[in-house]
Amino acid sequence: MASRRPPAYSESSIRVLKGLEPVRQRPGMYTRTDNPLHIVQEVIDNSADEALGGYCRHIAVTLHTDGSVSVEDDGRGIPFGLHPEENAPVVELVFTRLHAGGKFDKLQGGAYSFSGGLHGVGVSVTNALSARLEVTVWRDGQVATIAFAGGEVVQPLAVRKATRDDRRSGTRVRVWPDASYFDSPQLPLGDLIHLLRSKAVLLPGVKVDLLQEKSGEVTHWEYARGLRDYLQGSLPTDPVIDLFEGEHYASAADGESFAEGEGAAWCVAFTEEGAALRESYVNLIPTPAGGTHEAGLREGLFQAVKGFIELHSLQPKGVKLLPEDVFARASFVLSARVLDPQFQGQIKEKLNSRDALRLVGQAVRPVFELWLSAHVDQGRKLAELVIRQAQSRLRAAQKVEKKKGSGVAVLPGKLTDCESRDLSRNELFLVEGDSAGGSAKMGRDKEFQAVLPLRGKVLNSWEIEPDRLFANTEIHDIAVAIGVDPHGKDDTPDLSNLRYGKICILSDADVDGSHIQVLLLTLFFRHFPKLIEHGHVCVARPPLYRLDAPARGKKPAQKIYVLDDAELQAAQDKLRKDGLKDGAWQISRFKGLGEMSAEQLWDTTLNPDTRRLYRVRLDDAQALFHQLMGKGEAQARRGLMEEYGDQVEVDI
Repeated sequence: MASRRPPAYSESSIRVLKGLEPVRQRPGMYTRTDNPLHIVQEVIDNSADEALGGYCRHIAVTLHTDGSVSVEDDGRGIPFGLHPEENAPVVELVFTRLHAGGKFDKLQGGAYSFSGGLHGVGVSVTNALSARLEVTVWRDGQVATIAFAGGEVVQPLAVRKATRDDRRSGTRVRVWPDASYFDSPQLPLGDLIHLLRSKAVLLPGVKVDLLQEKSGEVTHWEYARGLRDYLQGSLPTDPVIDLFEGEHYASAADGESFAEGEGAAWCVAFTEEGAALRESYVNLIPTPAGGTHEAGLREGLFQAVKGFIELHSLQPKGVKLLPEDVFARASFVLSARVLDPQFQGQIKEKLNSRDALRLVGQAVRPVFELWLSAHVDQGRKLAELVIRQAQSRLRAAQKVEKKKGSGVAVLPGKLTDCESRDLSRNELFLVEGDSAGGSAKMGRDKEFQAVLPLRGKVLNSWEIEPDRLFANTEIHDIAVAIGVDPHGKDDTPDLSNLRYGKICILSDADVDGSHIQVLLLTLFFRHFPKLIEHGHVCVARPPLYRLDAPARGKKPAQKIYVLDDAELQAAQDKLRKDGLKDGAWQISRFKGLGEMSAEQLWDTTLNPDTRRLYRVRLDDAQALFHQLMGKGEAQARRGLMEEYGDQVEVDI
């Protein structure tokens, strides 16, 4: 049989996507495709950013009978003159270029100090996925109009002098979403209403309207005390104490390591029962998946309550408080302002900015400490609630411990164990080498994080029989530490003695570290598959580089950690956009985890609120592992290297 010829691969095979074509080719990389709400939200967010800057007092959204949506505001209006470098109308660039906008300029005097749209796509994605989009701008005594179809200009910019009735400022964008890009062309009305109401809540004094042309119904929102009024009206039960609200923003006189204006506003309630209401926002962008700003709120509340309990000697003997004990019964609305927020993904559901944890935590803690000092009786009520929560948690953990308690093997001597026995919290880090193990031991939270340093590279266990595994000291120590015996994919092992809810592989960010990862993943895939199946095995991602960037404009000096060369390039590109010249920043490369201080390792890799930890999934990888790790598969590996070798970046 003749062998099949591979498809031709030449210079002409490389395709360059231009303009908005990447969005239309892969819309799911840029927005949600279940319905068009997110592309409409991009337009609403632009109006909200104008309001956040103090330039807009009214936002009106209209659902038209033809399926289109218009968003109108009374802000400054998008500039429509020619861009000095691109020689094209600015309003056209904003809607047709992926990385064009007024939100990259964070230096003194920038158009937007705080905004949600920082990925550089925004309304250009809205335009790309719309059958038609029309823009009207009122600005400087003129009225400008432009229209697009499928992302392309179909009616060039037209500018006329404003009439007496038209003398105003603002922008109106009308969008006809292209149904072919979405699972459903219908906007979820409930989600849209929640989004608009939240904008009004977070922007006290700003009017937000929704007009539904089909029914003629008009809904109006305007709040004088947004966060408090909203939370109080949404609680399922009465709070244990009065609502705690406050705000704090950094000023130039503070001498803080945050930009002027960065900070947060919040309102918190504690209830004894019922589902907790939790909503957080960053620069008015909703973050339903939470992130580091919520972690900062949790830390600030915990430290204040813990200090109050210690000051008044309220803590029972043998009860150790954890942040979850305070946060478990907390309902809150949190609105953070971050100069340069880093989100997870284009739809910005989770905040990843490490500095936001410290920013919000340092804002909340002193204010809550003062509040508790001034309301001692209410503080005691809250302390009782928190202590009951801690006692309930401890009782649950003791029940689990009784069930596990028989026949425990002697733990390996080099294991530095954690104090907790709560399986849902406990984590074991398998660390490469004694040097890295030392940093991990010093940097960890000893309450729930354990460290097992491994000497050298673990044995390739792909073809080792299960009854011969324990002849290898490292594999023996791993099995004993986690409390589960080796097993096959069709076995039903006893997991009742499992000692850690997460088993985390932590190795250097270089080629040797990747090799150790593969060897450990081979061990778990081949001999502990049920741990992977139940979601217990994870891979930690420490940074490979650190950038030290000097202060620029409102932004203070930064230490930026990145995982690899691709992230390093992206971080440097961002610094250039912020106005820094090449050479203004310093780049440090970590040769290994042992080079990182305990504090650096905690901030970047161990802290659950700021680290990147990926859960391992048990996909159908049997053939691939056999090809990579099997002793008789040298020829197959040679074929892999010949086929994919040119795609590998050699780390020398």
